[in-house]
Amino acid sequence: MRVHGRVRRAVAATGAALLMTGLLAGCDAQAPSSAGSSPSGSAVAGPRPPDWKRCEAPEGGSAPGPDWRCATVDVPLDHSKPDGDTIAVALIRKQATDKGRRLGSMLFNFGGPGGSGVEILPRAAASYGRLNTRYDLVGFDPRGVAASSGVRCRDDAEQERAYREIDMTPDTPAEEAAFIDDGADFGAGCARLSGAVLPHVGTANAARDMDEIRRALGDGKLSYFGVSYGTELGGTYAHLFPEHVGRVVLDAVVDPTADSVGHARNQAIGFQRALDNYFTDRGEDPEAGTGRLVELLRRIDEEPLPTSSGRELNESLAITGIVTPLYSKRSWPSLTAALGEIEAQGTADRLLALADSYNGRDEKGRYDTQSHSQRAISCADAKARPTAAEARALLPEFRELSPVFGPFLAWDTAGWCARWPVEGEHDTPEASAPGAAPILVVGTTGDPATPYEGARRMADELGKGVGVLVTNEGEGHGAYGESGCVTSLVDAYFLDGKVPADGRTCP
Repeated sequence: MRVHGRVRRAVAATGAALLMTGLLAGCDAQAPSSAGSSPSGSAVAGPRPPDWKRCEAPEGGSAPGPDWRCATVDVPLDHSKPDGDTIAVALIRKQATDKGRRLGSMLFNFGGPGGSGVEILPRAAASYGRLNTRYDLVGFDPRGVAASSGVRCRDDAEQERAYREIDMTPDTPAEEAAFIDDGADFGAGCARLSGAVLPHVGTANAARDMDEIRRALGDGKLSYFGVSYGTELGGTYAHLFPEHVGRVVLDAVVDPTADSVGHARNQAIGFQRALDNYFTDRGEDPEAGTGRLVELLRRIDEEPLPTSSGRELNESLAITGIVTPLYSKRSWPSLTAALGEIEAQGTADRLLALADSYNGRDEKGRYDTQSHSQRAISCADAKARPTAAEARALLPEFRELSPVFGPFLAWDTAGWCARWPVEGEHDTPEASAPGAAPILVVGTTGDPATPYEGARRMADELGKGVGVLVTNEGEGHGAYGESGCVTSLVDAYFLDGKVPADGRTCP
């Protein structure tokens, strides 16, 4: 669990779209311009156009359907040295189905950071079928992710050992030292295995890559759909390239005013809020339910629970298993079933499976590398390097905010970038975008990973007349495809340029 949450949750939030008629007000968004697709568009000189080819199957997986094509775009490794070394950014595309009314390309980022758009977009594309009528859907692996010089820091055995042996809420000096040393060891592994790219994987560089992709695709303006961490990436793009902003939607918004400790604080509030809502939904007093989980975690910390696989569920894995279903209300029954198994049988197969899903572990014990990329990008962005003493000082406040998740998140501030080999870029990201076209900022009141308050702050940071706030009164991480009202507003904005009134609420 880390600042923006796992991208799997963002994908789960893009269910079948329920289309409703929304009341629209305000101005029209500037139409996307694309060479050959709009009377106002014109070709923009830039990188060589992608050479689209049939996609190859990833290792252990299957190739996407015949409608998908893959390519790469070469971008500078160091954007301050445009004539220096380059890296290849991997792309995937499904062309617009109504070619006579095509508006251009729509670029996606589903979050993480560290999520592979090349892998995720084909699985999520059904949710964006209406947008695909007039837009080419384009996913990409940001630099440092998967097929775009993906960062790797550990092998599967080392990853398994860390999840099994490292206490993420240390209670003794020995556990604390092991926790900090493990964070430093992780960073050293990143430097050893991915040192050339590691200094260059920050969000600002990924945003610069997005503009190179826009130019390679021949689009005069960028149309973009960002979810979770993808909203931070979108806000950064808008700040760097306000004149190139076309139609942009940011859903499940990262607070641009929060530093690393602020993000942890926001998540303690957000996940506890979601947990309270979960208990209320099932008719249990939230305070009593929280107390029951705190006691369960205390017992697991003293004696891990068995599973049928022979692996044990320790406290850290238990916290991860509990947090995973809170990303979507649809998943709340899986938390009930997992806790019921522990209560009835004293075994934790279900809760461990939830933790494994979050941690990217398959049934053969292989781990994906999203957590590697996520940490590398986060630590390249954030200057702050909280110490163990500073994390320890946060514990009273964080326990008050969330008795279940607070200690985990407080310690996470120190362990994540402990003795990281690359300096961070900023305290907080810059998102001001004066002169940009209107950007839709969608926040959900019950969002656990990127609490609603961050959406209001993003809209303010983008600037008056740029950030247009849409409030979704509901649960879960991401509103498009979950709320018919939000889906209708977003579709009308992307397809017809209709900008909803700032402050619009979807019940």
